[in-house]
Amino acid sequence: MDWILSFVEVIRSFGGPYINHHRKLEDYMNELRGNVNSLNSRKRDLELKMEAEERCGKKMKKEVANWLKDVENVGNEVKTIEEEFRSVSFLSRGHLGSFVCENIEKVNKIYQQGSFPDGVAVDGPPATGVTLLTPNLEGEIDVKEQIWKYLMGDKVRMIGVCGMGGIGKTTIMKHINNQLLKDNLFDQVIWVTVSKELNIFKLQEDIANSLKQALPTDVLQRAAKLKDILEEKRYVLILDDVWKRFSLLDLGILEPTLGMGRKVVLTSRSIEVCKSMGCEVVKVQLLPKNESMNLFLDHVGRRVVQDQNLKDIVDKIVEKCGGLPLSIVTIAGSMKEVDDFCEWKNALIELEERVESVKELDIEVYEPLKFSYDHLRDPKIQNCFLYCSLYPEDYIIRKVELIENWIDEGLLDGLQTKEAMHHRGYSILNKLESNCLLERATFLIDNDGVKMHDVLRDMALYIAGHQFMGKAGMPLKEFPSEQEWTVSVEKVSLMETFKLEIPPHISPRWPHLSTLILEHCGLERISESFFKHMSGLKVLNLSDNRSLEYLPNSISNLKTLNALILSGCEELKKVPSLVELTALRKLNLLGTGIEEVPHGIEMLENLRDLLMGSTALKELPVGILPRICHLQCLIIEKTFLKGEEVGQLRKLEWVQCSFRNVQEFNKYAECTQGKCPTSFFFQVGGPSVDWRFDLWGCPNFKKIKKQITFTGSEIERCDDRVVPHDLQTLTIQKYDDFKCLNNIPLFRKVTEWKECQITNCRGIECVVDLSLSSCDALDNIEELRLFLLRNLREVVRVGIGVVVEIESTSHAPTPPAIFSSLKKFHMSYCSRVKKLFPVELLQGLQNLETIRVRHCEKMEEIIASEEDQKGEGTTFILPKLHSLWLQNLPQLKSICSGGLMIPADSLQYLYIIKCPEVKRIPLSLPLVENGKPSPPSSLQKITAWPREWWESVEWDQPDAKDVLSPFLQYSGL
Repeated sequence: MDWILSFVEVIRSFGGPYINHHRKLEDYMNELRGNVNSLNSRKRDLELKMEAEERCGKKMKKEVANWLKDVENVGNEVKTIEEEFRSVSFLSRGHLGSFVCENIEKVNKIYQQGSFPDGVAVDGPPATGVTLLTPNLEGEIDVKEQIWKYLMGDKVRMIGVCGMGGIGKTTIMKHINNQLLKDNLFDQVIWVTVSKELNIFKLQEDIANSLKQALPTDVLQRAAKLKDILEEKRYVLILDDVWKRFSLLDLGILEPTLGMGRKVVLTSRSIEVCKSMGCEVVKVQLLPKNESMNLFLDHVGRRVVQDQNLKDIVDKIVEKCGGLPLSIVTIAGSMKEVDDFCEWKNALIELEERVESVKELDIEVYEPLKFSYDHLRDPKIQNCFLYCSLYPEDYIIRKVELIENWIDEGLLDGLQTKEAMHHRGYSILNKLESNCLLERATFLIDNDGVKMHDVLRDMALYIAGHQFMGKAGMPLKEFPSEQEWTVSVEKVSLMETFKLEIPPHISPRWPHLSTLILEHCGLERISESFFKHMSGLKVLNLSDNRSLEYLPNSISNLKTLNALILSGCEELKKVPSLVELTALRKLNLLGTGIEEVPHGIEMLENLRDLLMGSTALKELPVGILPRICHLQCLIIEKTFLKGEEVGQLRKLEWVQCSFRNVQEFNKYAECTQGKCPTSFFFQVGGPSVDWRFDLWGCPNFKKIKKQITFTGSEIERCDDRVVPHDLQTLTIQKYDDFKCLNNIPLFRKVTEWKECQITNCRGIECVVDLSLSSCDALDNIEELRLFLLRNLREVVRVGIGVVVEIESTSHAPTPPAIFSSLKKFHMSYCSRVKKLFPVELLQGLQNLETIRVRHCEKMEEIIASEEDQKGEGTTFILPKLHSLWLQNLPQLKSICSGGLMIPADSLQYLYIIKCPEVKRIPLSLPLVENGKPSPPSSLQKITAWPREWWESVEWDQPDAKDVLSPFLQYSGL
């Protein structure tokens, strides 16, 4: 009995709560289980709500993610308690009961926190994809809605949009592509054009490019890599213009699984192709009469139906279009601005004769379209249009390249200057676009390209007939057979055929051939007999055949040749003699490996364009340039020229070349007396540079350059009396004695200065010293780039007594000041700069859009002031900033001091990488109606590193970090 009494005393020593926990453990466990069930029910409801929000493109709030993690953690704790409860000893019941009570309170607290009255999601970042140019969509609303329904639903994985060529399949899908991006419903919207000649390798490359990813060269590895990239994404893949069945798996695309948020859409002229690939078919029908008329009037103008007599003719013309949108748009484009009754009547007669004279389906499509071609009237413009069919299907043609090719073809003759020819070329392009025979397209990062609808390309080849052999873009493995040749052929294009082999003894009989395009064909050799029967050849384009080492000597016999284009033939060491090619107007040897100037080049008195460059060719022999004095375009890379010889070329309109030193440049300037060509790009001193990647071998009179680069040269000795005052871009590099912009005469002379770059100049300590001289030249500068300036301490040295007050309100007008036009500022590897812009300069930075500062070891402040701004309120600075990039700045403590804020209304990109001492990001986000911050509508991406730094950084506005989190990605690059 003694031991029982001792035990009772021990129990009493724990007190009443322990006894209750011991006695009521089962009750507590039941209560905990019930609370956990309620918590899990709330969790399931929240997850369902989140799924609905995600389908609308929204992203989970960070507080919701944290709450879900708390639910998971407490769930794991309860599992542990359950295991302990099953085997709890008599003496441990009290302790376990106490622990259960604690978890009951914890579960209750988490349950209360899970209400989220303000919602569980925020708007996500825009889906990645390309917004496409789209014409208005007339009709086909039902089709679009059906496709949209399939995309939004869970019952259809793959959709096939079918219909005849020109019926509007691509236009409908372009609208859907843009709507998907706008509504932000998927992570990625991928648009890829397949075209007639299926090329899996190119398709993979196009998909990877849209994802901003690189793929290995091995076929199997490419497919596996692409599969891995897409596996975690919710995407829509749009494959436009599919002509035959192929395996998505070969491409690296797993067939979509229902409920995974992945869809594939094909457009095709063949229902069978779509069905064979497992698609749900949506057929695009011809437009009914009312919608046809509306589409026609949208393009031609509604005034034409105000006259009843004219309206009757218009009705019949629209009827002849047969409800085909492409025909309607192109014919309407041809009749735009036409008000004469007789001309409309004649148009109807021509259309009636065409449509009634043919039966085949394709011809029925081509013939109404041919009306628009005929309506161009001018044969030269018609030939400009037909020339576009020599490019591959769906090829984006750079406008300036196309105009140069038209010039080579003689289609823009009759004009004296090259600039006038380019302006004429752009005028023709505008006419072809306005007649809907070409469509505008994006070339790389700009819109300076055009594209030919595949039906219109087919029509152009149909019009050209046997005169054109247009096999561009086809994966040919051997040269076309004799059965495909016709004696009457005038233009042959086999460009982009990748690995073309010309048999050793082949000699095509093409006596009327004027143009031969073998660009980018993978050619390695051409036999001596190949050009034997091409006596009338005028344009020969062999560019970008990088493995081509030798040219046959028979090229020397092509006496009618106007253009010889060999750019990008990197292995080509020698060009046959040009003595007999006296008709030659263009010689393009950019990016070749030639070791000497072609023999007889000085005999080419008709030469207008000379483009040449090779690492093996260091200097142009003296006396050649004065012999070819009619040059209008001169581009010489990697080779020094004599200033006096270039100065004697009085007809130059476009020149890009290098002079060995300032003395040679001064000789050029003395010869021209400051009257430089329309566009110039001179390098003075240092190794001669490679212009090719800047130019693509084509002068672009739409984007005039007026630029001088001084490399290791005494720029102070440059004769400012004859240097052009309209200089726009000045670069100074690798000149250690250069101290300051104020010290160069050009600084006080130029009036249209737009860009300045200073690179690797060890002696410079400040870019501009306001105390030395007037800085009016800086008022027009829009871009300033500073790289590798090891001793630079200040961008602007304000000097004693230079004081500028800034206003305490963002709405106060600011007077003009230094850098008042500056839009882009870049600085890298300037290790001694501590403070970037003094606060005194702020009134001059009202137009600054981009700040990029990288690898500046001692940088402490971006906007520096001696003390925090005094006075009440906040001062807003840099009102137009859209990109702020700060990277590898280990000592940066402040972007701007207290009292200064950057309005984020225009912000697009924010990169802050490896700036560990920055404690505050002074962005002022726009506010919504409830007074809370919201992301700016312009914002596209935020990149930060490391993650723990971003978590610790301070914001002036509460919730700013959570609001911006959907746009955030972590990267140390």
